[in-house]
Amino acid sequence: MQDKLETLTQAPLPEMIERLGHSVASAQFSMDKNSVKIAQMMASTENGNGVVLSSDEDAPRRSLLELGFTPTFYQITDATIDVKVSLTMGRSTKFSLGAEVGAAYGFFSASVNASYSSKFSYDVTASSSIKANLVAIPPPAHLSRLLQQQLSKPGK
Repeated sequence: MQDKLETLTQAPLPEMIERLGHSVASAQFSMDKNSVKIAQMMASTENGNGVVLSSDEDAPRRSLLELGFTPTFYQITDATIDVKVSLTMGRSTKFSLGAEVGAAYGFFSASVNASYSSKFSYDVTASSSIKANLVAIPPPAHLSRLLQQQLSKPGK
């Protein structure tokens, strides 16, 4: 039991927390970069992007941003490490008593043999899980202002 408990107490919980933090930061950065790429694509009217709102072939293409669409940004709101440990202990006891009796002319002897044994068994199990919650958030306010300024420039 002591060996198994030492193994659990030496589990790299600080390392798990550090890895979770790095993973959250990396995932958040990747999601932000993706949302910016989507914003760039939504602002473009080139390469088939954008929408023509008229049947006139000479009508200008409108970007999705001009039409009021906005890219979706996601934020990791929380991340949790859940560690579960289960300890099970079993005990069995065995008691036995034996006796030998002997008789000889004039003598009588008896020996009593008693034995007691106790056996313990331990079972330790552990499991962990990591979960994160993502929520959609509006684009950053500064990005929204820059997009609006870009859209209001003459020639747009």
